[in-house]
Amino acid sequence: MDSIWLGGAEWLAVLRIGLGLWWLESWRHKDKKSWFEQGAGIAWASEIAAAHKWHAVRSGFDTVVRPYPKTMAYVVIYAELALGLGLVAGFLTPVALVCGLLLNLLYLVLMIHDWAEQGQNAMMALISLVALGAMAWQTWSLDDAMGLF
Repeated sequence: MDSIWLGGAEWLAVLRIGLGLWWLESWRHKDKKSWFEQGAGIAWASEIAAAHKWHAVRSGFDTVVRPYPKTMAYVVIYAELALGLGLVAGFLTPVALVCGLLLNLLYLVLMIHDWAEQGQNAMMALISLVALGAMAWQTWSLDDAMGLF
């Protein structure tokens, strides 16, 4: 593979780290006080789910998320933080990529009518898929340094 400035594995590491920074930005910009104390994020998602045209989304949200709004707020916030840190550091990278891909797909399905969010979730999912398929943990990662995967 020919490339400019860096080798292919290094460019994949840049892509992986960039995706991690994107997850960290998702975590950073959330108003954690309103998410944790007032349940703002889950309440917003609840409104979206309630109006969703797909029954499976409405019933799935009602079963898994709605009964546990405080717990789910912590799950979402700390999942985004863990994904960001794992991808930037390259620690348990395949796990982070699969979990990030699944989270982006969940966001994509939940917010199917919100075009502003679709581009972000689709691109993050695509990057996760490419980084997973190309094993982007082979360079500049704790996984590589520790001989994991």
